[in-house]
Amino acid sequence: MGNVGDGTDRTDGADGERRQLINVAYRLLGSVTEAEDAVQDAYARWYGLPRSRREEILSPGAWLTTVTGRICLDLLGSARARRERYVGAWLPEPLPGRAEGDHPGGAHPGGATGAADPADQIVLDESVTMAFLVVLESMTPAERVAFVLHDVFRYPFAEIADVLGRTPAACKQLAASARRRVSPTGPPVTAAGRADVVRHVKEAWESKDIAALVGLLDPAAVMTADGGGMVGTVLRPVEGGARIAEYMVAIADRAPGLVLLERSVNGVPGLVAERAGVVMTVAAFDIRDGRVTRIWVVRNPEKLRPWAREG
Repeated sequence: MGNVGDGTDRTDGADGERRQLINVAYRLLGSVTEAEDAVQDAYARWYGLPRSRREEILSPGAWLTTVTGRICLDLLGSARARRERYVGAWLPEPLPGRAEGDHPGGAHPGGATGAADPADQIVLDESVTMAFLVVLESMTPAERVAFVLHDVFRYPFAEIADVLGRTPAACKQLAASARRRVSPTGPPVTAAGRADVVRHVKEAWESKDIAALVGLLDPAAVMTADGGGMVGTVLRPVEGGARIAEYMVAIADRAPGLVLLERSVNGVPGLVAERAGVVMTVAAFDIRDGRVTRIWVVRNPEKLRPWAREG
């Protein structure tokens, strides 16, 4: 794929593609852990080639991206069966922000690549918000690969065809079908407006003010929680602003010592709940017309590993 790997040494330069590949794989899989495994697998295949074969490949980045895409496609194909065995709802792994300088260089070109934490290498933009990743989950594996590679990373359909094993025209149709799922549902919310709503939710939650929470939540709001069967949480979505408000206050009553913090979650304002300095819960929000329409709560400890340094 032409815009990956151009200008690098054809053999040793392959390692410089790791950050780009992690970014592609996370958006395709919604999991930092699985993204890292997919990229490691792609590199294992690259270095498993005879050196003479590697020297024949004009763009290591293109080769690695194609292989990583195929690995992710296979993983997405098997994910449905794995999710059916998952306890409760499955949500993407939330990413901590780096605005406070916790991970210098991680999200910037030229930063550490090979040894850095994979979560540090993911660029935080609109294509990794929890709302966007959840929509990606609704797509077929082929739609998701075509859409992410074309619409997010601007790869041409002729190259995506190599990943999917389909014609460029078929890949274009897949991306168009996927694009219809992500059509905007309302005017965009400014960063400041989003932060204000999240701050008010935090204050109302801390004061256990059900009326204030109801006022901040859309009447048709939905809250989805992911505990992975490892920690206690609601197994089915909670629907309706009033029910969500009551649930949040009930949780506050049962969780003494929990501290709420405003933090960036996948690049936008969210909330983190800590106990004794340990991150227990990460909450992401979708906000429309000044009200919260969706809340995604991740409590599965395996998905909170990137947050271990955030306290």
